[in-house]
Amino acid sequence: MIDTVLFDLDGTIINTNELIITTFEHVIEKNGLKPHTREEMIPHMGMTLEHQLQIFSGRQDVADLVADYRKYNRERHDELIRDFPHVKEVISRLHERGITMGIVTTKIKETTLLALNMFGFKPYMKAIVTVEDVKHPKPHPEPILTALRELNADPARTLMVGDSAADLQCAKAAGVQAAGVAWSLKGEAVLRKYDPDYILQDMTDLYGILGWEPVKS
Repeated sequence: MIDTVLFDLDGTIINTNELIITTFEHVIEKNGLKPHTREEMIPHMGMTLEHQLQIFSGRQDVADLVADYRKYNRERHDELIRDFPHVKEVISRLHERGITMGIVTTKIKETTLLALNMFGFKPYMKAIVTVEDVKHPKPHPEPILTALRELNADPARTLMVGDSAADLQCAKAAGVQAAGVAWSLKGEAVLRKYDPDYILQDMTDLYGILGWEPVKS
């Protein structure tokens, strides 16, 4: 029986896909870097920003690129992010039924809270673990282990929901169950390579995993 659900943020409960890709395109163009297509960017989404920019630039020191990214990303944030279907209603119902929830993300705290507050999700999240809260980000188990410790949660009764290989690898390493989301830009087939316990075609699929009757519309 699952009593704790942890969510990744970007690409899982909040649609930041266009914001992220548009921001990378801006940084690449502004700094005269080799252009990358969406298809080249998508496999690296879910890793830390520094790691992605190192790959896209071929540089180790990317502090200036990170600063450019954060500035532009913040400027376009509210304009370009969206929610995913049924996420609001599912999170609300999980809360009503006593499920403990948290966020485990590779974003920084500022933009994590910005997005959660924009869609009204923050009051539901009893733990918010960002890249600034750990020494070793996903796919290392530390982010999920940190959330488990804050929530006093049992790994055997915890589910991590995410859209990337890093989410699934982190979950497996931390000893919790793992669910990939089929709306991931990376594609369901890619997520299945990492042996998730579940694939969600829609966020309402969580009801079945929790053993609940589906909600009739």
